[in-house]
Amino acid sequence: MTDSGFDLSENEFLLFKQLIYRETGIYMSDKKKKLIVARLSKRLRALNLSNFTQYYEYLNEAGNADNEIVNLINRITTNKTDFFRERHHFDFLLNELFPKMIAESRSGGQRKLRIWSAGCSSGEEPYTIAMTVLEAFKAERGWDIKILATDLDTEILQKAIDGVYPTQAIVPVPKEYIPRYFIRTGDMYELNQEVKSLIAFRRLNLMDESFPMKNPFDIIFCRNVIIYFDAQTKDALLAKYHKYLKDGGYMFIGHSESLMHMKDSFRYLKHTIYQKA
Repeated sequence: MTDSGFDLSENEFLLFKQLIYRETGIYMSDKKKKLIVARLSKRLRALNLSNFTQYYEYLNEAGNADNEIVNLINRITTNKTDFFRERHHFDFLLNELFPKMIAESRSGGQRKLRIWSAGCSSGEEPYTIAMTVLEAFKAERGWDIKILATDLDTEILQKAIDGVYPTQAIVPVPKEYIPRYFIRTGDMYELNQEVKSLIAFRRLNLMDESFPMKNPFDIIFCRNVIIYFDAQTKDALLAKYHKYLKDGGYMFIGHSESLMHMKDSFRYLKHTIYQKA
């Protein structure tokens, strides 16, 4: 018996590994057995179930499947993120890429920018992108700029939509940005409407065969997401990102990830920054 009060047999573990992989693309190694028990035991208690076999059967009953799969996913997914995480990405946007786009627009280029934050978690990444956009384009007029932020976890997505963070969370934010982009209430800081208006938050499963977005993106952020996938799932997802990037569009990934094995699709620019080949 585990500390949670529930045991997970090897057969049950295999069933849940397969279910999680099928629904999320996340591969759970044998080391993750205790994590599954710890994170899903609350659902067993909430549903008054005695063991994981009963929970698996519950998940596969037609009337329960859709809602409970969402609950399972919310418990399993990892949501570690910070404002201005991997700062060099935002320095590149602010000092190199956005000025380049602005210069091109003044020579007859388009004034339209589309950015996708895939796996946006609790919102720090898309809000950081939005603040960087506002800094770079503050002297510009007539630009059509939209940021799409998606995640699989409905609970964490609601936190992102709310856009309210404790003092500790905004420590990485440049001090001069705080009065510009946040509204303070006690020890909590909420992103203001100027920032929020740039972002549309949506639930999206990256394992879906196709995505509902009709138009390609100039920039895609997918950082510290593909590390949870096996090679086959990772390459399939990256192929979809390639499809949804404009020609010459930019791909930003996490510090422990690489696209060097996809040189025909993505050209290396700087550490964890690539351009569609």
